[in-house]
Formats: sequence, structure tokens, C-alpha cells
Amino acid sequence: MIPFLDLKAAYDELSPDLETALLRATRSGWYIGGEEVEAFEAQFAAYTGAPYCVGVGNGLDALTLALRAMDVGVGDEVIVPSHTYIATWLAVSAVGATVVPVEPTEGQFNIDVAAIQAKITAKTKVILPVHLYGIPADMEAICALAKQHGLLVLEDAAQAHGAAVRGKRIGTHGDAVAWSFYPGKNLGALGDGGAVTTRHEHLAQRICALGNYGSAVKYYNLEPGVNSRLDPLQAAVLSVKLAALDEWNTRRQALAQRYLEGLQGLPLQLPVSPAWANTIWHLFVIATPQRDALQTWLQAHGVQTLIHYPVPPHLQQAYQSLGWQAGDFPCAERYANQVLSLPMGPQLSVTAVDQVIELVQQFFGAQ
Repeated sequence: MIPFLDLKAAYDELSPDLETALLRATRSGWYIGGEEVEAFEAQFAAYTGAPYCVGVGNGLDALTLALRAMDVGVGDEVIVPSHTYIATWLAVSAVGATVVPVEPTEGQFNIDVAAIQAKITAKTKVILPVHLYGIPADMEAICALAKQHGLLVLEDAAQAHGAAVRGKRIGTHGDAVAWSFYPGKNLGALGDGGAVTTRHEHLAQRICALGNYGSAVKYYNLEPGVNSRLDPLQAAVLSVKLAALDEWNTRRQALAQRYLEGLQGLPLQLPVSPAWANTIWHLFVIATPQRDALQTWLQAHGVQTLIHYPVPPHLQQAYQSLGWQAGDFPCAERYANQVLSLPMGPQLSVTAVDQVIELVQQFFGAQ
């Protein structure tokens, strides 16, 4: 069996340092906030180039709290990708705002910057791009468009730890950047975790307070907040993994290049990494109308794959009340029916990737 992602192998590689960090954190006697969280926030801020980093409970909270800090609410519109994980949309709904979906660029997976302009209205407040699958969105073009219209930019970087646009790491292009440290991410904890990076001090301070019951000073609550704080044990784990992130991303890039070369010429849509992007290949996603048959074939030959994502947000029951129908966002719907994520991860061997490539070649050769 070739697993989709081997989290145990990732743990094993770093186990001495991880166990030392966990033991240090548990022995500290400090289990909410404290030095472990502060140290990781400083390290991750420096890594992304952001002046400020605020740890929170998970990636969805990172998006939601950032939107709240931006004063986004009822009556506001937020431009989102039509093709993304539903968490991007859920954060907008959580603050009472309206999602305004924009389709991906033809032949690619990220939001079509050229199509955003037509969706901007007097109610638009935020553009919320997603660096899907670890492929950066064109932040320079998005930020220029936002500046032209006086809009804020919140990046969903849950899949983009270490990615860069024209040599500048994701972390400060927009007004705020939301991160997830879900275990399967390029920088993953041993449980849930998240953060927001920003260049704006006022946003960092408000996000910190909102995630701490709306309180900047204990027992004095400025506004109704929530309990969403990065756990010190997870912060200790993340500090160890952050030190390995660039090396692990380099391994992913080498495997992705092998996939790209080995699958070239087959009747597939391969992922596109723009020349100006440093893509960190959180996922390696192909698209084919024969997706289901290909997935069955690979599974029968011991290869685990996943589908990211089988139902587009606008057709989820959660958004049924908004009245969208099949056909409203055809590109997102096509991808829901065609995308397949092949095994990818820093512990995946070149031999395993070659086996996957050979099996995909055999599948299409047999058609």
C-alpha cells in the first residue's frame, strides 16, 4: 500500500526533537498561552516576514476572527473562490456576510483574478483568495485590484506554508493571512491549531482579544469574543516542525517535478505552477473525466488517493438556502467531478512516486 500521506513517518523522522519539546511544554506547568506560544508566534512571524502573528485554535477560527477584526458583517460581501474547501465560505457566513464566488482561471485551480473585477459592488469589503493545493494565487494582482477599489484582502493560506510570490513568502501580501496547522498540512501540529499573520498592529491586537473572550486584560471584556487560542503543546510541536519545513517542502517539489514529467502527455489536466510562484505542493492534484475509474484502479493496485473536493460549496446543503443550482459555477462543478489527489508528502519515496506514475500510465494505456 502506498499511503496518501504518512503522518507517522513524519513524526518518526523528528521524534527525538518532538518528544523533547513536548516534555518541556508539559513540565512547564503553563498550559494556556505562555512561552511556547509566544516563541512559536515570533518564529512564524519571522519566517513569513510578518511583523505580527497571533495563534488561534484552528484554521477556520483564523479566517473568522480575521474577518471580525476587519469589521466584516451583515450587509457586506466577500469575494471567494468557487473552487475551494468549504471552510473559506463558512468563515464569511459565520460573521453574517455574503459570499460572492468567482471561478478559477481556465486550466488552473486558483481564483481567476481577471474575473474578480466584475463581481465587485458597493457592498464588497474583502477579497479572500485561497492558495489552493500549495499553489500561490497572484497576490500582486489581487492586492493592486483591492487597492484600486479600497478593499481589504484576507488570504486563506491553510495549504501554503512556505509558498512565495515573486520571491516574497506568503504572509504579508494581504492585510491578514489565515493559517491552519491541521496535522496533514505542510506545517502540521499533532492536533488542531491555527494562526493569523498581519502587518497591521491593530488587527493583531483585536484578533488576539477576540480569541480570548474579547479580552485584552483579564476580566475586562471589550466585546463578545470566543475561546480560540493556540495550545502550548501544539506550539512546541510546531516550533520543531517549522525548522524542517523548508527541507520538507523541497522534497515535495522534487516529487511534484517527477509527477509532472512522468504524467506529461497523458489525457490529464496537470497542476500549473506559475513561473513567478514558489509552489510547495501541499497536494498534487490532477483532473480527468475518468477520475472515478482511475481512483478505483489505483486503489486496486495499493495506491491511496483522495478527492479535494467532491462537492463544490455552492451545491452543499449548507448553502441550499442561497438558491444556487447545478450549472451556476461550471468550472467548480467540473473539478468536483474530475479532480484526484495523488500521494504526496515529504516522507514519500521516489520509488513510490514512480510506481504511481507507472500505474497511471498503465490505466490510460488500457483505455
